Amino acid sequence: MRHLVCIGELLIDFLPNEKGIKLEQVKSFTKHPGGAPANVAVAGRKSGIKSYFVGQVGEDAFGNYLKKTLNDFGVDTNNLYQTKKAKTALAYVSLTDDGERDFVFYRNPSADQLFDMSLLDYNLFKKCVLHFCSVSLSNYPIKEAHLKAIQYTKEQNGFISFDPNLRFSLWDDLKAYKKVINQFIPYANLLKISDDELHFITGINDEKKAVMDLFIGDVSYIIITKGKKGSTLYYKDETQINIPAHKVDVVDTTGAGDAYIGTFLAEMIKYDLNFDKENVKSAMEKASLKAAITTTKMGGMSSIPSDEEI
Repeated sequence: MRHLVCIGELLIDFLPNEKGIKLEQVKSFTKHPGGAPANVAVAGRKSGIKSYFVGQVGEDAFGNYLKKTLNDFGVDTNNLYQTKKAKTALAYVSLTDDGERDFVFYRNPSADQLFDMSLLDYNLFKKCVLHFCSVSLSNYPIKEAHLKAIQYTKEQNGFISFDPNLRFSLWDDLKAYKKVINQFIPYANLLKISDDELHFITGINDEKKAVMDLFIGDVSYIIITKGKKGSTLYYKDETQINIPAHKVDVVDTTGAGDAYIGTFLAEMIKYDLNFDKENVKSAMEKASLKAAITTTKMGGMSSIPSDEEI
């Protein structure tokens, strides 16, 4: 069976103890482990597959906490490094009453951004499913490490998943951000994009037209997640599979999209990447359920349910 490799940021999410107010009005926060690729690695492991995280944190208390947390969840951290050159990244978050978020990041640079491609283990990427996001694609060594990881994966019959997971506050130049995202899209076999990100990336308002515009390079499958409206997977031939969302009382949307794609990738690994419609539908249904459950609790990693919990 293939294994899941997630590369990118691992950080501390400071989530507010009060909802419905602006970030500057929040009086206290609680720390949670975070970082989209790391959340995906945990989601994959909680779905029963071998999961590896590749990245870097600071040689500090937060970095130690994050490494232990991934280990406790069963994610392989042999490729998670620690450095004294920068601190572990932090994100402070505010929540609206319906669980939507606003962010302030403390990075620039943080330890994850300084991850060098020389640290990559070529053999780790053999026949793997590689997943990455856009937060780590700014002009630091970690961007080049992503390109090298993609190269290693393609050379060894791997499969690549890309979730842009847009964070506009991290970029001063949104045109440059869009350019970088579009640079990496053709490398992916699978794209996972939320409906509110689709227009920024493509400039097209119509969902189907926008999606079809993204079938470039190696892209063969595209998932659009739509919150309460469910999710849709598109094939190149315009075939669609639609899955409704589960109705739940939303507390915090942190990690929901990561739970979705991590679960979906895990299920497709179990199907040996056979994107037969029945396999895809089954994987999407499980991903949708786990994503919904994730929103009913605070935080990302700890809120993602295991197979036994559903």
